Amino acid sequence: QVQLVESGGGLVQAGGSLRLSCAASRRIFSVNTIAWYRQAPGKERELVAAITSGGSRNYADSVKGRFTISRDNLKTTVYLQMNSLKPEDTAVYYCNVDGVLGRFSYWGQGTQVTVSS
Repeated sequence: QVQLVESGGGLVQAGGSLRLSCAASRRIFSVNTIAWYRQAPGKERELVAAITSGGSRNYADSVKGRFTISRDNLKTTVYLQMNSLKPEDTAVYYCNVDGVLGRFSYWGQGTQVTVSS
């Protein structure tokens, strides 16, 4: 079993930046997509950003131009650089790794991001 551990969350003022990290306990093979999701109180979990094994990226409209997803060369750690943060970005952020053909789906425990106005 693979563990995903997120870090980097915290409290920041509006307009500030945070960098989230998601580290896997071991290298994961046959990965299709690595993504960051978030869930705010009373709302459904939503996709924030994703990167495919080929390096293609996509972002939620609400974070385009402000957030950047990246990964290290060994593909054991994925990052989410969050700039120009807004109070509406407040949520628990989760890392997700999906395998090809739906073979597996791993989730981290989440990290809290709170943006004050």
